[in-house]
Amino acid sequence: MKHLKVLTDPKVKSKFETYPTVIHTKLTALRNLIVEVATTDENISELEETLKWGEPSCLVKKGSTIRIDWKTKTPEQYAMYFKCTSKLVSTFKEVFGDTFSYEKNRAILFRLNDNVPQMELKECIGMALNYHTLKNLPLLGSSPKIGR
Repeated sequence: MKHLKVLTDPKVKSKFETYPTVIHTKLTALRNLIVEVATTDENISELEETLKWGEPSCLVKKGSTIRIDWKTKTPEQYAMYFKCTSKLVSTFKEVFGDTFSYEKNRAILFRLNDNVPQMELKECIGMALNYHTLKNLPLLGSSPKIGR
């Protein structure tokens, strides 16, 4: 396995410290999945963690920003956000159907008691991390939902 350089803005750690314990755990799990996917992708050597719109965000070259957050106005859910003008969430909907809950074309939503479908979510993360390479491919290079 190659070495991934992770550049983390200290403000990200401070933001994570503001979350309730259960949310901190859930968002850390999402963050770890992003890092895991980036680590196993030969096209990615560096991942930047920063705050965008006050939310922990991950960026890579040739990728689309992935943000994760929890809002006090919806305390029973947390989310992974994607650029709403991209084809990411619409592709996730087509490929994975009701495997996930979505917020329009901008997010995958998780309830606190959900079992996160990790294999499928890793595919979504991989598409986002390689978005600018995949954006002209049908279904972003993914196969349609068959027997899932």
